Amino acid sequence: MMPRRMTLRTDASLSRLTTLRLGGPARRLVTATTETELLEAIGATDPEGGPTMLLAGGSNLVIADDGVDGTVVHVATRGVTLEPVGDLVHVRVAAGEPWDEVVARCVAEGLVGIECLSGIPGSTGATPIQNVGAYGQDVAQTVVSVRAYDRRERAIVTLAAADCGFAYRHSRFKGDDRFAVLEVTFALCRDPDGGVARYAELARALGVEVGGRVPPAAAREAVLELRAGKGMVLDGQDHDTWSAGSFFTNPVLDAGAFDALAARAGEGLRGHPEADGRVKVSAAWLIEHAGFAPGHAGPGGRVSLSTKHTLALTNRGGATTEDLLTLAREVRDGVHARFGVTLVPEPVLVGVAL
Repeated sequence: MMPRRMTLRTDASLSRLTTLRLGGPARRLVTATTETELLEAIGATDPEGGPTMLLAGGSNLVIADDGVDGTVVHVATRGVTLEPVGDLVHVRVAAGEPWDEVVARCVAEGLVGIECLSGIPGSTGATPIQNVGAYGQDVAQTVVSVRAYDRRERAIVTLAAADCGFAYRHSRFKGDDRFAVLEVTFALCRDPDGGVARYAELARALGVEVGGRVPPAAAREAVLELRAGKGMVLDGQDHDTWSAGSFFTNPVLDAGAFDALAARAGEGLRGHPEADGRVKVSAAWLIEHAGFAPGHAGPGGRVSLSTKHTLALTNRGGATTEDLLTLAREVRDGVHARFGVTLVPEPVLVGVAL
C-alpha cells in the first residue's frame, strides 16, 4: 500500500504534468515531496499489480492517450546544497528541483559549468538520464555522482560519473527503470574569467571567438535569448513552447555513412566531427531540406512543427498524442526517403512507439 500521508489521486490526468500537455490518465498518481516519501512510494507495491512509473518535470515525455494503467509517482523533492571541495564547489541537488532554477542559482553564485544549460525545462533528476546538453555543454562534463534507488537490489547506491554510461543524449539510466534518481552532485568552479564559449552560435551572440571566455551571467542571458527565439523557453501563451523540446536527436554517423549522406544532400550540408571519428549532422537541417518548413502542420492543424524551429513538434491546442506521433512519423519517413537517414526520437515514449 502507498503511504497514507502522500497526495494520492485516482484517474488523474497526466497532460497537466507534461510540457506537451498531452497524455491520458494515471490509474493512481502519487506526489512525493521528500526523499523518504519518494523511497516509500517507489518501494510500495501497486495494489493492482500494474507498473510504477516516475514523472518529474515532464519535459521529455510523450505519454499515450490511454495514459498509464498503473501508479505514477510525481517526483517533487527539493533541496540544494553547496559544498567547497578544494578548488571546486560540489552542488548536491534533489531530483525534483526544477533544473533552470538550479542553473540560475549557480550562476548567481558565480559558478561556472552549467550556465549554457539555461532555460531547459524539467527536473534535475532527469538531466543525467538524458545527459542533457546544449550550446557546447552537457551535464556529463560536471556530474560527480548520482544517488539512486536500485530497484533490483532494493538499496540506495551512489554511481560515480564514470559508471553512468554517459553518451550523446544517453546514459545507462535511459530506457531502463532499474535506477530511480534521488540526487545529483555536480562539480562547478569559480573562475573570474568565466567559462569557455564552445558553440559557434553562442559565441557569435556574445561577440567572442569560439573558445573565448565569458562570464556565466552573460552566457546565461545569451542562451535564454537564443532559446526563446527558437520557442524553447516555456511560455503558456506561446504554442511553439508546447513541446518536448528537440523531438529528434542529431544523427551521429560513421565516415562512410556521412559521405553517402553528403553525396545525396549536395552543397550546404555541414558535419561536426566527433572525438571518436564519427560526424554529427543537424537533424533540423535534414528536416527542413526534406521539405518540412517551420509550422508544417499535422492532422487537423492540431499539431505542427514549431514556427520558430523545425526540431520541435508542438501541440497547437486540442491535440492528441496520436496526432503528434502521426506528424513525427511523417517527418521521420520524409527525411529517410530524401536522405537515407533515420531520425531517432529524443523524448521517452510511454505506452506508444514511433
